[in-house]
Amino acid sequence: SLDNILSLRFGDYLNSIPLPAMLGVFKAEEWDNYGLLTVDSALIYSIVDVLLGGRRGTAAMRIEGRPYTTIERNLVERMIHVVLGDLSAAFDPLSPVTFRFERLETNPRFATIARHANAAIVAKLRIDMEDRGGRLELLIPYATLEPVRELLLQMFMGEKFGRDSIWENHLANELWQTHVNLLAVLDEQVMLLGDVINLEVGNRLVLNTSPTSPVEVRCGDVPLFKGMMGRKGDRIAIQVRDRARINEEEK
Repeated sequence: SLDNILSLRFGDYLNSIPLPAMLGVFKAEEWDNYGLLTVDSALIYSIVDVLLGGRRGTAAMRIEGRPYTTIERNLVERMIHVVLGDLSAAFDPLSPVTFRFERLETNPRFATIARHANAAIVAKLRIDMEDRGGRLELLIPYATLEPVRELLLQMFMGEKFGRDSIWENHLANELWQTHVNLLAVLDEQVMLLGDVINLEVGNRLVLNTSPTSPVEVRCGDVPLFKGMMGRKGDRIAIQVRDRARINEEEK
């Protein structure tokens, strides 16, 4: 289960790690940078107890004040490999990346992968195995995520990554019911700004068109149709003859 995700400086995180703990340093191959995986003592002893046949209902034995044994380190290292494999699979839809395990440290000073003032993202996870468990913390510096920053900022609708057919159909149905304003353009002329300023009441603008000239129908600046102007009842109407030239070129 996910406890929380927070952003803090790398130096502050190192100082907040409850010891004893194991810190797994890994490298994101495609992003050419590093990350940190912290396993607390409760999870270490729980993993050892479960994998070596500990009975249910008994709390894992914790012996403080001694270094971790080779067996404990090997079992935790195997667990970190599994976690990194799942983490790589989780990033696959966004960007293919391989998280490669580098080394295992017990002293936070030897697990320094960024400057102390650099910002990082920390995801705190709680792992429960019936009556046993512990905490796992994933730290990824901002510098590591920089190659995929634009992808992470994108918003996706629905459950399918990047595409949701249900949302697309809904959007298409709503678009068909959208009201748009059409303009019937008889003619256009280009004039000098000085001539426009000098226009006075009574001046005439002569259009280069006749009653039989085609009228262009536009939506905003986009030409849609061409037709002939006429009358229907007491209203001026346009009979659509063909599509505008721009649409023919797009086809």
